[in-house]
Amino acid sequence: MKQLKLTLLTLFLTFPIAIFANEGMWFLMHIERLNHRDMQKMGLQLTPEEIYSINQNSLKDAIVQFDGGCTASVISNNGLLLTNHHCGYGAIAELSTADQNHLMDGYWADAFSKELKPKDLYVRFFVRMDDVSKRILSKVNPNMTEKDREAAINQEIAKIQQEHSEGGKYTVSVKSFFQGNEYYYFVYEDFTDVRLVGTPPKSIGKYGGDTDNWEWPRHTGDFSLFRVYSDANGNAAEYSTDNVPLKTDYHLPVNITGVNEDDFAMILGYPGRTNRWMPAEGIEQNVKFAYPAWVEGSKLSMDVMKKYMNEDASVNLMYASKYAQIANYWKNRQGMIDALTQHQTAKTKRKVESKFDKWANKSKNKATYQNVVSTINKYYALTNEKSRHDNYLRIMLRSSKFSVLPYQIGRGLKTYAESNEAKREELLPRLTYMIESLYKDYHLPLEKEMLSEQLKVYTSKTSYPLPELLTNASIQNDINSYTESIFDLSMFSSKKSVEAFLKFPDMQLLESDPLFKLSSALIEKYREQPEHLVQIENDFSKSFRLLVEGLRVSELSKVKYPDANSTLRLSYGKVRALPKDSRNDARTNNYTTFKGMVKKYKPNDDEFDLPKRMLELYEAKDFGIYANEYGELPINFLTDNDITGGNSGSPVINGKGELIGLAFDGNIEAMAGDVIFDSNLQRTINVDIRYVVWLIDKFANAKRIVDELTLVKNNNS
Repeated sequence: MKQLKLTLLTLFLTFPIAIFANEGMWFLMHIERLNHRDMQKMGLQLTPEEIYSINQNSLKDAIVQFDGGCTASVISNNGLLLTNHHCGYGAIAELSTADQNHLMDGYWADAFSKELKPKDLYVRFFVRMDDVSKRILSKVNPNMTEKDREAAINQEIAKIQQEHSEGGKYTVSVKSFFQGNEYYYFVYEDFTDVRLVGTPPKSIGKYGGDTDNWEWPRHTGDFSLFRVYSDANGNAAEYSTDNVPLKTDYHLPVNITGVNEDDFAMILGYPGRTNRWMPAEGIEQNVKFAYPAWVEGSKLSMDVMKKYMNEDASVNLMYASKYAQIANYWKNRQGMIDALTQHQTAKTKRKVESKFDKWANKSKNKATYQNVVSTINKYYALTNEKSRHDNYLRIMLRSSKFSVLPYQIGRGLKTYAESNEAKREELLPRLTYMIESLYKDYHLPLEKEMLSEQLKVYTSKTSYPLPELLTNASIQNDINSYTESIFDLSMFSSKKSVEAFLKFPDMQLLESDPLFKLSSALIEKYREQPEHLVQIENDFSKSFRLLVEGLRVSELSKVKYPDANSTLRLSYGKVRALPKDSRNDARTNNYTTFKGMVKKYKPNDDEFDLPKRMLELYEAKDFGIYANEYGELPINFLTDNDITGGNSGSPVINGKGELIGLAFDGNIEAMAGDVIFDSNLQRTINVDIRYVVWLIDKFANAKRIVDELTLVKNNNS
């Protein structure tokens, strides 16, 4: 044992960079200064300029933010995009009907003219970024309140956005980093004409369902294909039949050679949110108050939806996307509770903060940092119950349509009722469109039960003050009767009644409407800023910023990068196996096979069914050029990259800048990854690009799409 410890210590001292290199989500503009040499040692063959350049084509030009919450990559010079099936899920469901159910059956356009346009989908191309920290921070001083500080910063941000938008051609976003200690601006070009090109059926794209979500081994074909369209000159344009596929200057070659253990892998994408700098008591609040409320409310929502979805195929289609989103977060939050508890993450953070406190009380640091930790701890102690309350309320507003809809429409109806005839004529088209949109695709019995069940949990599980409307004992004692009665009495129960209001507007009728009153009370409560917390939140915000600043100055924190916040980042690592697992038939536990997928197959099962053609192709072993050296068709593989939500759909790229896979999930053992990175457990689960192209080629017979790709296969494979 002593010899083993000495050996491990020697390895640690000799190869510290190799052990921890996979931690971090890095700015592309800092690659040369911070990471390039590490990446070269691990197998990168590109220069920093080939990854990020303003003046010439580079890797960043092939990466887009997909619909604000995912990532996609450009894989042809005709604007073809590859992203996850679950990222395109909402658009695919929207384009589906009972007769043409693309979500369940898949869809493959055989011509540009057959590519389908969903409503509102957009992608965002990254143009450039720069550091404006000095400029912005020169406008603030330590004596400002947080509100005054925010106002001064926002004023300067507005100027920066105007300066770089080029008259509205570009979207400019200025973001804060390191809790407001640094600022960068990002320039983007948005394209709103994005069309569905191809998707496998749900039984492939979501194979394993909720059971396999966040688990390994996986066998999921989680991908879909879209295309960006532009006007004839290559400019972003609203949807038009005259638009053409966007001619892109850079796209990713697709390498179908395959991967091996220790192969270099980098991921570029738009990670949504990490909390690596979160204080100890913030972690404790999430684990004991916020996340349990979220988990309970989410599971309740899923149970109500599933009850009606199982009874009616059309209802299933209506709620498929919402169910998938809530189910994903439900499992994520429960996994976070388990992982953060098991890792004792709050305890680890407290130790760091204790060291910080000692540093903060040194004479040269006292004036700035002395009360930082105590102020932060006081804030969390005072907001624990509010956090529990807010999460029960948040999940109700997310899952119950009629907790939000009456307020959304009611505000417009109020303005309409108060206006003169001329103003009403002006408002009418917008209101009509809103009503049409919000009353689309819902099932009233489901929505009644959803609101009723969510109200029961919300009113009974929190000690934080409820909206006054819900403090009535008779309501709390019989939520079912209350909910039934307000739906019976409300005009918002039906689209027809709301449309009738437009013909005969009556302010008194609106203000006395029970669903409008409930919805307004819930949303006002959600937005409430209690007076007794104003100063406490001001002090907390300042102290959190100073904590991060002090941890960086003192070098007490091992974290050297800013938290993710939906800006383009690069993470790098290697193909890396988990310990041997009897559930995986693959030769190394860093990939899975078609054989393993068929072993999971359960006919007519909602999660583990497979199309007949898939089984036929498996029996025929018709894997073509996509098989590995052992004649297997690889399905998914593992890397140790650092990713989080928002990286869904991100390309996995080899050292030559070629596409080898598509990130879609993480392993549940490392679920604490948003807060603390575990280099031993952290894994990214990826769709092998060979499986993606095989599905397009062999399963779908979509040769037109395959012909667009730049396929690469190394001779030594």
